Amino acid sequence: MNLDTDAWLTFLQDNWIVIAVAIVAILIVLKVVKTVLKWVLVAAIVIGIVTYGGITVEDIKEVGTKVTSEAKDQAIKAMAGEASEAVYKVNSDGSYTITTKNLELNGVPNSGEVSVKLGGISLGTWKMEGEVRDFVVKARASSK
Repeated sequence: MNLDTDAWLTFLQDNWIVIAVAIVAILIVLKVVKTVLKWVLVAAIVIGIVTYGGITVEDIKEVGTKVTSEAKDQAIKAMAGEASEAVYKVNSDGSYTITTKNLELNGVPNSGEVSVKLGGISLGTWKMEGEVRDFVVKARASSK
């Protein structure tokens, strides 16, 4: 993503009126509209400004990929640091839940996958390999 600060400062200086109008429009929409439509309008205004500013869809995808990668790295670090504190619980349906202060993993034995949440935010379903498998094994062992 192009994060050239000089380019952004120039854009802000050249287009401050457009940005000010967009901010006022967002504030009005948030105050007046009380439905889901307000978020659609806010998103449209933000997308319009971002597009007008020269950020491409590829730049946004790149940022999304970086954020996802960073979240996964943080979850793996949390797994390594919190394995000894993990609470392993077998649910009534045969599935299991492993919780720590930052993580929650839900899975079914022998399924090969677990759903991972970091700080209450879902990071999706991960394969049971590497650090994830080690974490589950350590959590199960520490709960016995």
